[in-house]
Amino acid sequence: MAAQSDAGWPSIIDNMPSVRSVSGFALSALTTAQNVLGMQSSVARQAGLDIRASATCNSPQLSCHNSSAVQDLCCFNSPGGALLQTQFWDTSPVTGPADSWTIHGLWPDNCDGTYDSNCDDDRAYTNITQILQAAGDDDLVSYMQTYWVSDSGSAESFWEHEWSKHGTCISTLDPDCYTDYQPTEEVPDFFTRTVDLFKSLPSYEWLSDAGIVPSTSATYTTAQIQAALSKNRDGHQVYLGCRSGALNEIWYFFNVQGSLQTGEFEASDLVGSKSTCPSTGIKYLPKGSGGGSSPTATATSTGPAPTSSGGVFSGKGTLNVVTSGSKKGCIISGGKWYMSGTCASFTATSSGDGFTLSSSKGKCGLVSGALTCSSAVSSATVFSADGTTLAYDGTSTFYADSVPSGTTQGTVFAEDGHSVSLEIQWQSV
Repeated sequence: MAAQSDAGWPSIIDNMPSVRSVSGFALSALTTAQNVLGMQSSVARQAGLDIRASATCNSPQLSCHNSSAVQDLCCFNSPGGALLQTQFWDTSPVTGPADSWTIHGLWPDNCDGTYDSNCDDDRAYTNITQILQAAGDDDLVSYMQTYWVSDSGSAESFWEHEWSKHGTCISTLDPDCYTDYQPTEEVPDFFTRTVDLFKSLPSYEWLSDAGIVPSTSATYTTAQIQAALSKNRDGHQVYLGCRSGALNEIWYFFNVQGSLQTGEFEASDLVGSKSTCPSTGIKYLPKGSGGGSSPTATATSTGPAPTSSGGVFSGKGTLNVVTSGSKKGCIISGGKWYMSGTCASFTATSSGDGFTLSSSKGKCGLVSGALTCSSAVSSATVFSADGTTLAYDGTSTFYADSVPSGTTQGTVFAEDGHSVSLEIQWQSV
C-alpha cells in the first residue's frame, strides 16, 4: 500500500530538510487555490509521494471486538468498524466484463447494521481521476474504468459519490492520521485498498467453481450461493441482493486489525440487513440478457454524483433520517420528518424493478415533489434502493428546508433547492 511507513525514514528525515515541507512552502499559494477544487498540482503531489505516511500501528485491536472505548482511531476503525466490500452484477444496462462482477464500494458499518455517511463536506473532493493520477496511480484509474463503473452515469461521478458518502467516514483516513498531511493524500489509500480487496474476492470465479453460472433459464437457491462463497471465507456468509428475483449484489463483511491503509482484513459474518433474495428460484442472468448495452466508461464528471441503485426493500420497516453523517429522527406515518416520538412502520411492496411504500395513513408518493403518505395519494411512487438507503430517480439524496426540532414536522423533498440534504435509511422490523 502506498501509505505504509518505512522504519528507516524518520532517522533520515531528522537530518535533512523535508522535500515535502519545502515543496509545500514554495507552492502554498497554488495548493491553497487547488484544494478548493479537491486536487493538488502533480508537482506538489509527486514531491511528497515518497515520504507520505499514515499512522504506525503497534499491536492494534480488531475492530468491532473492543470491550471499551479505543482512543487511537488512526489505528482502530470506529465507529465504522465493519467494512463492506460491495459488488454489482449489472445486466441491463451492462457494466464491466461479462465474466466479472464490478465494484460498488467500500462501506464502513457501525458493527450493528447502521452506518454514518457524508461525514466531512470539506473533503467531498471532486475530480478523483486527477487526484489519483497526480499520485502516480494511472494503472489504478485504468482498472477502475473497467471494474468500477456506474449503470446510470459517469464513472468519475460514481467514484466521487462513493468517496464522499463512505470514504470520509473511515476514521483511519482522517487527515490527523497522516504525517505532514497534504490534502487529498488519503484518497489513493481508499481506492487502492478497495480495488485490492475486490481483486481478492473473485465472485464470478467462486460461483462458477460451484456450478453457479449465468443463465437465462437455470435458477439457484440461497443456500447454494452462500455455500459457494462462504467456503472461500472460512464459512462466513455474505449479503445477497436481488432485484426482481435476480441476483445483482454481494456484500462481503470484514473486521480490520489496524488501519484501513496497513491493517489486516479478517472476514466476518454479515450484520444488520438481511439478504433480499428468495430462498429458492434465484435467477443469475447473463450480462446483456435484459436487452441493455454496456455504457461507456468515462473519467469526465458530467453532473451530480449518481447513485447506482439496484435493490429493493421488502416487508415492514422504519425510515430513519441521516444528515451531516448522523442519524436525526425518522419519517412518520404522514411522510414528514420528525425528531421525537415513535417512528412509523412502513410496508414495502415490490413493483417492477423497485418497490412502493405505504403507512397507516395510506400510500406514499411524491406529491408536488414532497414525500406524502395519505389516503389521498392515488398512485404510489415507485422507489429504488442503494443498499439500505432509499433512492428515487437515480439518487439517494433528499432535501428539506431545515432540520426540525421539538414537535415541528419537516417536509421532505425529492429535488434540490432546499438548504438541508439528507438520506433515508430502511431498518427492517
